[in-house]
Amino acid sequence: MPQYARPPSRTTRASRKQVAILGGLLQLLLIPAFVSLGLWQWTKAESKTALQASLDTRSQDATIAMPTKPADVEALRHRRVILRGHYDATKQVLIDNRLHREQAGYHVVTPLRLEGSDMHVLVNRGWLPAPADHARQPEAAVPVGAVELTGIAVLPASRFFNLAAQPSSGWQPVWQNLDLERFRSAVDYPLQALIVQLDPQAPGGFVREWPRPDERADRHRSYALQWFGFAVASLGIWGYFLVRKP
Repeated sequence: MPQYARPPSRTTRASRKQVAILGGLLQLLLIPAFVSLGLWQWTKAESKTALQASLDTRSQDATIAMPTKPADVEALRHRRVILRGHYDATKQVLIDNRLHREQAGYHVVTPLRLEGSDMHVLVNRGWLPAPADHARQPEAAVPVGAVELTGIAVLPASRFFNLAAQPSSGWQPVWQNLDLERFRSAVDYPLQALIVQLDPQAPGGFVREWPRPDERADRHRSYALQWFGFAVASLGIWGYFLVRKP
């Protein structure tokens, strides 16, 4: 006798309807979230790549003198600058938890009073390894007398995470992050709104293998592609359950 395909039962039709509705609602949540996370990672990669391109281009321009008046930080960003003046050893800070070749240490940041003015600028003089006993601080000698140095002007980070609350008064020689506003509130002199990363050949510094702005940009792109892949996969899984035979 001929065999006839059975029509879908009410239970099957109800199951497909549930998959369509519940799966569709789930897709409305998942796909925008996955795409948003992917775009966020991609934007971070593009931002880092743009910063690296700016550094590669502007650092090759002619060296300019650091202004003694409040500077246009965007105009100075990634420019090679020359500074003459005296270091203020009393307000030197060590920025903790800075890694160099997988070793923990500090960045040594010392304010410099520009010659012929009261304007100061923070100079990152490089990296020092942390002692085996982290309760001890490494020796970071400060050059005495007038100095002339060159470096690259960079903007300080405006967003960072502190593992513990930072003191609101008094002076601490070790900081978790370089908070420019905190530094300004702790000193009684004007301060440029940027930092100078000391050139490797400049005297009076420590290890100066500065990280590239585009460091890990490829990793961000890889993460972005993963999030986009999750969006496509979730749509594919929903489609599979919609069309599969009962």
